[in-house]
Amino acid sequence: MTHSIKLAIIGLGYVGLPLAVEFGKKRNVIGFDTNSRRVEDLKKGIDYTLEVTKEKLKDSKNLEFTNTPDDLERCNFFIVTVPTPIDKQKKPDLKPLIQASKTIGHVLKKGDIVVFESTVYPGATEEQCVPILEKHSSLILNKDFFVGYSPERINPGDSEHDVTSIIKITSGSNEESSIIIDDLYNEIILAGTHRASSIRVAEAAKVIENTQRDLNIALINELALIFNKMDIDTSEVLEAARTKWNFLDFRPGLVGGHCIGVDPYYLTYKAQSIGYQPEIILSGRRLNDRMSTYVVSSFIKGMTKIHINLEKSKVLIMGATFKENCPDLRNSKVLDMISELREYSVAVDVFDPWISKDVLPENIDCEFVDNLENNKYDGLILAVPHKEFIQLDPASFRNLCKVNSVIFDLKSVLPIDSSDLRL
Repeated sequence: MTHSIKLAIIGLGYVGLPLAVEFGKKRNVIGFDTNSRRVEDLKKGIDYTLEVTKEKLKDSKNLEFTNTPDDLERCNFFIVTVPTPIDKQKKPDLKPLIQASKTIGHVLKKGDIVVFESTVYPGATEEQCVPILEKHSSLILNKDFFVGYSPERINPGDSEHDVTSIIKITSGSNEESSIIIDDLYNEIILAGTHRASSIRVAEAAKVIENTQRDLNIALINELALIFNKMDIDTSEVLEAARTKWNFLDFRPGLVGGHCIGVDPYYLTYKAQSIGYQPEIILSGRRLNDRMSTYVVSSFIKGMTKIHINLEKSKVLIMGATFKENCPDLRNSKVLDMISELREYSVAVDVFDPWISKDVLPENIDCEFVDNLENNKYDGLILAVPHKEFIQLDPASFRNLCKVNSVIFDLKSVLPIDSSDLRL
């Protein structure tokens, strides 16, 4: 039933590009993105997300890139993979999703199918996207066109769990469309699919995945705060607890990125809109959001304890992305730490070999350095354990600092005697 499908992927970021590349090995695919520079880079075989190599782009011979909406008129099956962030009030920001729906609505034809992969709250596809599609196409859902939801499960920077090796949840607005959607994904998903009974079930399944992870990390972060007050090393506690077969192996740390630090707010927003006030989810979110403040506060206390003049001090932060071995800066809590350190008049250098300077946020109040030569710091925070840092001799970190200095190993990856502070 999928042989006549002419496929378009809307949004070519961390989610859309790997998907487009895999489908491009099997069938003709149009990859659409509103960012003209992104499109031109991809045409040259350049992927700044580092999710797809130049060789893989070359192997996807049936994939073409465009930022021209009229090119989508050739397609009859659309997969939407645009971001779904939150605003300053921590409420869902659906503007990218709404704009994508408008773009598709203008080219939508009878018999077409639109599948959304962006993380949303249960009901968003049918309540927000479908009315826009109907308005701009003058077509009616399940009479003239069909929709589906198949949540993305991309893990940036993880080459082991790529798009083909993760089980894919699929769903459709009626039985026939759900079968077609499931069949299409099975062309590339080696791990297989799980066909949910409804779009709302598929939406809910996705949003709870990261909510559950967020809460588990919040618990471990709270335990770390308690153990630090008791002068007990958290990593040693976790190592001991891990010997029990059913202990859940989570580690303390900052929680940022485009998923775990964002998705729970979509669920709590929907819960509040239907009259339920979520307590546990929001409590975990608040705790995780405060961890950058805790880290900076502990670091500053450590510096003042050994009489370092904060106003004349300079510290080095190693790693700025939201997770290791990944160039993604979105919602990185390291950026929050930089702002908080600057409030103490501390000068900040940042070294991160995974970041290209042309993607740095505007007005960031620090210096991104290209190397670590000829610098001696009053303090150092190992914030992100990139592989380049883990491979260093532990003594290298102390050699970057003055004799009177503080090292904070935020992820507890160094030997315990190689740092002064850790979570």
